[in-house]
Amino acid sequence: MRIFNMISIFAIPVMMTTILIHGLIKGVKLYDAFTEGAQEGFKTAVRIMPYLIAIFLAVNILRKSGGMDYIIRVFLPITRPLGIPSEILPLAFIRPFSGSGSLAVLKDIITTYGPDSLIGRVASTMMGSAETIFYTMAIYFGAVGIQKSRHTVAAALISHIAAILASVMICRLLFR
Repeated sequence: MRIFNMISIFAIPVMMTTILIHGLIKGVKLYDAFTEGAQEGFKTAVRIMPYLIAIFLAVNILRKSGGMDYIIRVFLPITRPLGIPSEILPLAFIRPFSGSGSLAVLKDIITTYGPDSLIGRVASTMMGSAETIFYTMAIYFGAVGIQKSRHTVAAALISHIAAILASVMICRLLFR
């Protein structure tokens, strides 16, 4: 266990030093390369800002308007027979859109039901196994200018549903 602690302490400094030494050996102008990368990163951040604002706004409107409660009621006939606890549905619906929104929902779930409850464990497992699909797509697709994302969205949503089902099944098997 001590070896893992040492690795975690030194991994990033060793990696950074290795990159710098490699750059020096190859004759790369390190400061110029760094500032050029920083400029490009800033340009990308400005280019994707409208996508991020739209996603954050939509998630907040959905949560504050009560639309999430309506969506949960609509999906209960599907999720109940699959054994998916209704308490995790807000997390399942918000996770593809917002990482910070899903963290807030996860906090509420763990505060209400506890971290060692089945609901808390399913929510935590789902949080770690599902991705913020639309946020990630907005960043990457917006950065490179991809317009058509039909197949990506379908594949990502299928993987999200698989993550939800796997989280429920694994937690039911391990913690009951």
